[in-house]
Amino acid sequence: MANDASRSPSVAAPKTILVVDDDPNLVFLVQDYLELKGYRVLTAAHGRDALVVLGQETPDMIICDVMMPQMDGYNFVRHVRENQQISWLPVLFLSAKGQTQDRVMGLNTGADVYMVKPFDPDELLAQIEASLKQSERLRQGNQPALEPVTPDLPPGVELTPTETKILQYVAKGLSNREIAADLHVSQRTVESHVSNMLGKTGLHNRTELARWAMEHRFA
Repeated sequence: MANDASRSPSVAAPKTILVVDDDPNLVFLVQDYLELKGYRVLTAAHGRDALVVLGQETPDMIICDVMMPQMDGYNFVRHVRENQQISWLPVLFLSAKGQTQDRVMGLNTGADVYMVKPFDPDELLAQIEASLKQSERLRQGNQPALEPVTPDLPPGVELTPTETKILQYVAKGLSNREIAADLHVSQRTVESHVSNMLGKTGLHNRTELARWAMEHRFA
């Protein structure tokens, strides 16, 4: 129990998470679990519903399904990223669509993290905490400096100088949004490079790419 308490946010100032999913059972389970960990949870049944919620209150993070009625997750996240007032919000896709192209599509659409159902609650909590820390770091403008690296690339993998620089940031745990802010480029540009690197390395998601980058001395 002590370990769980140490991982929970401050009771005095709980972080708010918006959960968007058309499965009421999943929403209930995620809400119950996160509230147990000290988070405040808002819910919406689909993208249009979620936009109404965002018009009334700004959460600290969004967890969103992909396949939903009214407005799916892709279109919802596009609306979020196009709104300057909330474009900074961390977004985690939680979807039953787990193919490589689904993950790449999710990340290219603007999600920071893509997890596949069924999921491990501890992994979900870890991803939430990491995303919130990254968001706070971005808002405070406290970016870690990059140092020259000599990566140990496997045969057949060739990266451009820009990809190498972005991969250094990925290895340090920064989100696509944070990398874009530090490099003064659009988030879409970073997402495109990340997608290209997933294809070049044969990896499935950003978490695997970060682990791969550390293994090959990018950090």
